[in-house]
Amino acid sequence: MSKKVIITAAVTGAVHIPSMSEYLPVTPNQIINEAVEANKAGAAVVHLHARNPENGQPTESPELMQKIVEGVRSRCDVVIGITTGGAIGMTSEERLAAVPACKAELGSFNAGSVNFCFSPIADKIKSPKYEWKIPFVKNTYNVPFSNTFQSIEDYIRIMSENGTKPEFEVYEVGMISNIAYFVKKGLLKGPVYIQFVLGVMGGLLATVAKKGR
Repeated sequence: MSKKVIITAAVTGAVHIPSMSEYLPVTPNQIINEAVEANKAGAAVVHLHARNPENGQPTESPELMQKIVEGVRSRCDVVIGITTGGAIGMTSEERLAAVPACKAELGSFNAGSVNFCFSPIADKIKSPKYEWKIPFVKNTYNVPFSNTFQSIEDYIRIMSENGTKPEFEVYEVGMISNIAYFVKKGLLKGPVYIQFVLGVMGGLLATVAKKGR
């Protein structure tokens, strides 16, 4: 029996910075073009972040995200997922602002707080093009990625009101219990969609278990 595979393409994100690759899409048009090309290449879902087109810094601007979402929708028939992760240090209000503006099919949903650290990237950047990059990356060594129970409850409510399916991102096993709590409480309706984010410094390792263990 053949199995269907659903491919999600995240064409830009909040961790990656322009100094890492000249091909990282930054402007709305670049992000739209890459999302459309990903769909043509076989991606059924595109996961979207917005960036300041002037300097490439991650932003949760609902206006920019709406422009990107509408641009992708006008050019291809793909399932759209928008981020509510934003960037470490953003408030819940900032991270959720694009949900009612875009009413996307999916919205990423961080299932708990975690030490989401990528500060070692700073050691590899020799000549940053913009001043925000090094402090932004190094800040993750000291600032946790906060996703409290109250913010999780707020996310569930706002996504439900806007017809956006939560795409839970699980960085460590305790977050599964967080999700189960809201299911048991009756605030979260199934089926629950979970993806595991592996290899983040502070979360679960990206390893392959050997057979026979």
